[in-house]
Amino acid sequence: MESKTIQMICVALGAIGLLGVIICCALPEWVVIHRGDTEIHAGLWKVCVKPSTGPQVCATYESVSPPHASRAMTVISCMLGVLSLLLLIFGSDFTTYVQNQDAKPKMIKAAGGFLLSAGMLVIITAIKEINAGVGATAGASIYIGIIAGLMLMVTGGLLSYLVRSSSSGGIANCCCNKA
Repeated sequence: MESKTIQMICVALGAIGLLGVIICCALPEWVVIHRGDTEIHAGLWKVCVKPSTGPQVCATYESVSPPHASRAMTVISCMLGVLSLLLLIFGSDFTTYVQNQDAKPKMIKAAGGFLLSAGMLVIITAIKEINAGVGATAGASIYIGIIAGLMLMVTGGLLSYLVRSSSSGGIANCCCNKA
């Protein structure tokens, strides 16, 4: 495969992973607690109570301490994901934003490192929230976060592995047989 194709695939996978992190950050589905006829859905930003016979009512954290560390780690993961996608898009071979060919592999390596870090942050946050909920079940946001984090880590690892460290630029052709 050409380096442009691999970089386009990595941009697409990184964007899908970043979208997953944003979704898991926004949804109030981190922890689900069942109490009688009501369900309580707790997220990073608000808590929703859903009685079996009435509408769902959501409110921000007021009486209970919000998960500040989980919020911070997830927002930092989103920011690292955006930064890494910008570096990857500007430093890739299919764009002409950066004219210096020696800087492109460095930008792609930095993007790979930031994607790895963003994925690790969201996975750590999701696992921490799984272990913190006593008597509660993991919500959909936990699973979305873990899948998105794995996607970001695979993309970052792929970029870090395939980028040439020489000054020739581009992605190494590691899968091609030359006869």
